[in-house]
Amino acid sequence: QVQLVESGGGLVQTGDSLRLSCVASGITFSTYNMAWFRQAPGKEREFVAAISWNGDSIPYADSVKGRFAISRDNAKNTVYLQMNTLEPEDTAVYYCAAKRSVIVLTASRTYNYWGQGTQVTVSA
Repeated sequence: QVQLVESGGGLVQTGDSLRLSCVASGITFSTYNMAWFRQAPGKEREFVAAISWNGDSIPYADSVKGRFAISRDNAKNTVYLQMNTLEPEDTAVYYCAAKRSVIVLTASRTYNYWGQGTQVTVSA
Protein backbone atom coordinates (compact mmCIF):
# COMPACT_ATOMS: atom_id res chain seq x y z
CA GLN A 1 0.00 0.00 0.00
CA VAL A 2 1.00 3.62 -0.37
CA GLN A 3 2.77 5.18 2.57
CA LEU A 4 4.10 8.69 3.06
CA VAL A 5 6.05 9.14 6.28
CA GLU A 6 7.06 12.61 7.43
CA SER A 7 9.78 13.39 9.94
CA GLY A 8 11.86 16.31 11.15
CA GLY A 9 9.33 18.38 13.01
CA GLY A 10 9.93 19.78 16.47
CA LEU A 11 9.93 22.76 18.79
CA VAL A 12 12.17 25.63 17.73
CA GLN A 13 12.54 29.34 18.39
CA THR A 14 11.76 32.25 16.08
CA GLY A 15 14.44 32.57 13.44
CA ASP A 16 15.55 28.94 13.63
CA SER A 17 15.56 26.42 10.80
CA LEU A 18 14.15 22.92 10.34
CA ARG A 19 14.24 20.40 7.54
CA LEU A 20 11.29 18.12 7.06
CA SER A 21 11.54 14.85 5.16
CA CYS A 22 8.88 12.65 3.62
CA VAL A 23 9.70 9.14 2.47
CA ALA A 24 7.29 7.51 0.04
CA SER A 25 6.67 3.84 -0.61
CA GLY A 26 4.13 1.95 -2.68
CA ILE A 27 4.25 4.42 -5.56
CA THR A 28 6.60 5.06 -8.44
CA PHE A 29 7.90 8.15 -6.71
CA SER A 30 9.68 9.62 -9.73
CA THR A 31 6.36 9.96 -11.60
CA TYR A 32 4.51 11.81 -8.84
CA ASN A 33 4.29 15.49 -8.09
CA MET A 34 4.85 16.07 -4.39
CA ALA A 35 3.62 18.81 -2.09
CA TRP A 36 3.72 20.08 1.46
CA PHE A 37 0.62 21.41 3.20
CA ARG A 38 0.13 22.60 6.75
CA GLN A 39 -2.74 22.94 9.17
CA ALA A 40 -2.75 25.14 12.23
CA PRO A 41 -5.25 24.65 15.07
CA GLY A 42 -8.67 25.97 14.10
CA LYS A 43 -7.61 26.69 10.53
CA GLU A 44 -8.05 24.94 7.20
CA ARG A 45 -5.25 22.99 5.62
CA GLU A 46 -3.19 25.28 3.41
CA PHE A 47 -0.73 24.83 0.60
CA VAL A 48 2.94 25.46 1.38
CA ALA A 49 5.02 24.24 -1.59
CA ALA A 50 5.05 21.67 -4.34
CA ILE A 51 7.52 20.17 -6.77
CA SER A 52 6.89 18.45 -10.05
CA TRP A 53 8.07 14.91 -10.68
CA ASN A 54 11.16 16.21 -12.52
CA GLY A 55 11.75 19.30 -10.38
CA ASP A 56 10.93 21.75 -13.17
CA SER A 57 7.90 23.35 -11.52
CA ILE A 58 8.12 24.53 -7.93
CA PRO A 59 5.29 26.78 -6.71
CA TYR A 60 5.31 28.27 -3.21
CA ALA A 61 2.72 29.94 -1.04
CA ASP A 62 3.39 33.67 -0.77
CA SER A 63 3.76 33.35 3.00
CA VAL A 64 6.84 31.12 2.69
CA LYS A 65 8.54 32.43 -0.46
CA GLY A 66 12.18 33.22 0.19
CA ARG A 67 12.19 31.30 3.48
CA PHE A 68 11.24 27.74 2.56
CA ALA A 69 12.67 25.49 -0.14
CA ILE A 70 11.24 22.21 -1.39
CA SER A 71 13.43 19.60 -3.05
CA ARG A 72 13.33 15.94 -3.91
CA ASP A 73 15.65 12.99 -4.31
CA ASN A 74 14.03 10.46 -6.61
CA ALA A 75 16.72 7.90 -5.86
CA LYS A 76 15.70 7.98 -2.18
CA ASN A 77 11.93 8.37 -2.75
CA THR A 78 12.13 11.43 -0.53
CA VAL A 79 10.87 14.99 -0.65
CA TYR A 80 12.25 17.66 1.66
CA LEU A 81 11.12 20.99 3.00
CA GLN A 82 13.89 23.25 4.23
CA MET A 83 12.36 25.90 6.47
CA ASN A 84 14.45 28.92 7.40
CA THR A 85 13.73 32.02 9.45
CA LEU A 86 10.80 30.33 11.11
CA GLU A 87 8.06 32.45 12.64
CA PRO A 88 5.36 31.63 15.22
CA GLU A 89 2.85 31.84 12.35
CA ASP A 90 4.53 28.76 10.83
CA THR A 91 3.36 26.64 13.76
CA ALA A 92 1.24 23.81 12.33
CA VAL A 93 1.11 20.16 11.49
CA TYR A 94 2.93 19.70 8.20
CA TYR A 95 1.76 17.05 5.74
CA CYS A 96 3.29 15.75 2.57
CA ALA A 97 1.07 14.69 -0.29
CA ALA A 98 1.46 12.96 -3.63
CA LYS A 99 -0.37 13.16 -6.92
CA ARG A 100 0.36 12.06 -10.43
CA SER A 101 -0.74 14.83 -12.78
CA VAL A 102 0.44 16.75 -15.80
CA ILE A 103 0.63 20.04 -13.96
CA VAL A 104 1.54 20.77 -10.35
CA LEU A 105 -1.59 21.43 -8.33
CA THR A 106 -1.92 23.43 -5.13
CA ALA A 107 -5.41 22.49 -3.92
CA SER A 108 -5.36 19.90 -1.16
CA ARG A 109 -8.53 18.21 -2.39
CA THR A 110 -6.75 17.17 -5.57
CA TYR A 111 -4.04 15.10 -3.87
CA ASN A 112 -4.47 11.35 -3.66
CA TYR A 113 -2.07 10.30 -0.95
CA TRP A 114 -1.19 11.86 2.38
CA GLY A 115 1.20 11.32 5.23
CA GLN A 116 0.25 11.37 8.90
CA GLY A 117 1.85 14.76 9.52
CA THR A 118 4.66 16.11 11.67
CA GLN A 119 4.25 18.90 14.23
CA VAL A 120 6.26 22.09 13.89
CA THR A 121 6.05 24.54 16.77
CA VAL A 122 7.81 27.89 16.67
CA SER A 123 8.03 29.77 19.95
CA ALA A 124 8.20 33.55 20.06
